[in-house]
Amino acid sequence: MPSRTPSADDLARIARLELEAREVVEGFLNGQHRSPYFGQSLEFAQHREYVPGDDTRRLDWKVFSKTDRLYLKLYEEETNQRTLLLVDSSESMRFAGGATRGGRGKSADAAGEATKFDQACRLAAALSYLLLRQQDSVGLMTFDEQVRQQLATRTSQRHLQAIIATLVASEPSQKTGILDVMRTAADQKSQRGLIVLISDLFVPLDQLQQGLAMFRQRRHEVVVLHTLDRRELDFDFSGTTRFKGLERTGELKCDPRTLRDGYLEALQTYLEQVRRICGRTGADYQIVRTDESPAAAFANLLSRRKNVRR
Repeated sequence: MPSRTPSADDLARIARLELEAREVVEGFLNGQHRSPYFGQSLEFAQHREYVPGDDTRRLDWKVFSKTDRLYLKLYEEETNQRTLLLVDSSESMRFAGGATRGGRGKSADAAGEATKFDQACRLAAALSYLLLRQQDSVGLMTFDEQVRQQLATRTSQRHLQAIIATLVASEPSQKTGILDVMRTAADQKSQRGLIVLISDLFVPLDQLQQGLAMFRQRRHEVVVLHTLDRRELDFDFSGTTRFKGLERTGELKCDPRTLRDGYLEALQTYLEQVRRICGRTGADYQIVRTDESPAAAFANLLSRRKNVRR
């Protein structure tokens, strides 16, 4: 009978991922001139103690004069921000630099290359740390053909460890069934909030559009982090190569140089379709490569969101 408690290896991975999330967020905030809040309202709600990286223009100097401590003014929408992270744990997320790996929550293979799921876990952990640091609430769903693991939204700092432990315990498998998963998320998330989809989006695009439109109809903000391996984007394979589908899609042995031009053309068509779908449904869209720093991805995303709202 399998153990229901984390192994020593799992605990080490949990600690490592939590530390990495903190380092990513601290580095990200140090490069920002404003606190990265997603929403803002004019109705005052409460105060929160200042932490480095917050917008100093929100400091309440009257409180400082009485307490000699720095506090920020928080507004209604900021205190009620609820975020749901949808993390793709289907088998295609195991891809890493031309190789596939099994294992639970490993951060790198023998060559040091991260899988798409590794990167998705980093993004989810860092986002969770960032949002919980802002005293927002965060929930998690991992999915393939259906929802596999789920954590309700919480604001406790201890919730970060639960999220990371869930990610580490996840093992990518099965095909992706995104529409049913998005419908489940929409049905459960009755209050308006933020939904972050982290996936390689190897899904029928009509289903993606239906799901995103459903989120927007229910007035959720939506962010799509399109997680792809560098070799999926560059297709820089050489020599006779066997390509094996990770979601029971067969295999092909060929010289990839004969396919590269056609592949890249098809890829650009696909990416443009995804961008248009996100644009039509009002979702923020960001490609995140597996060799890209999550902090850089967040900075690009935040910059785009600020520009759109001006």
